[in-house]
Amino acid sequence: MQPQQEQLDLINRLIEPLEPIPTSMETRWTALTIKAVIFDIYGTLLISAAGDVGPDSAEENEQAFRQAVTDGGWDAVSVKTSGARLLHRAIQRARQEKQDRGVDFPEIDILQIWQEVLRHLDFPSRELRHVEQVALSYECRTNPVWPMPGLVEVLAGLQAMGASLGLLSNAQFYTPLLCEALCEQSLLSLGFDPKLCLFSYQEGEGKPSRNLFCKLSDQLIKDGVSPSEILYVGNDMLKDIWPAATVGWKTALFAGDKRSLRLREDDSRVGDLQPDLVIDDLRQLISVLG
Repeated sequence: MQPQQEQLDLINRLIEPLEPIPTSMETRWTALTIKAVIFDIYGTLLISAAGDVGPDSAEENEQAFRQAVTDGGWDAVSVKTSGARLLHRAIQRARQEKQDRGVDFPEIDILQIWQEVLRHLDFPSRELRHVEQVALSYECRTNPVWPMPGLVEVLAGLQAMGASLGLLSNAQFYTPLLCEALCEQSLLSLGFDPKLCLFSYQEGEGKPSRNLFCKLSDQLIKDGVSPSEILYVGNDMLKDIWPAATVGWKTALFAGDKRSLRLREDDSRVGDLQPDLVIDDLRQLISVLG
């Protein structure tokens, strides 16, 4: 999906370069025979100031809320209550409702949430693109992102080596837009197979749900790739490494940015778990898989 020009303009206006903050974690490499590489996005492919996708991490930010509403074409002056608090509560309520229906790791669709909040504030109805603009603006303001060093280079290198590339990430509609805008290429041009791109907001549940990994694993098996030939790259021991390991994938912990590295050492599910690789630069994947 190519970003619309107004979305590109907004991203370019709000996003500024970021640099990863080094960690002290020791890297660990070993040669692997891999046919498919699946990536997490936030904190792995994208530097994330919050370390995760917005609804999972952004704190209430009233100034960002009012600026986002203005970017969508509404009059923020008319907001007489805390819009950011309304947004936060709507997200919590939607997730709780899904959890009550038996979804262990519920995910929301942020556009539906924003539509609910804007209706609550009695804003006049507008086309969906205005709601998208509000959501994108709020995300850019509360969770700045930037490509990790070497991102485009390593994707091109893996593609040249014949590896299938995919994405499995907690994400919202704007996540692919941000990737494409910041890399100045479509996901397809970057080498990602659309069949191997799985986003939480479309599935209604998020990581660390094993269902997501099982679903993508089944697709890869249909393509002739066994679980042991799949490498998953992520920055979170619980949300990334644990579910990937439980479905038989190889795992690479990305420890390239202190903001987003999540070791989860107090969680029993990852207490004795060791990733197959520990890397602090995406370009190390070329050496490992080459």
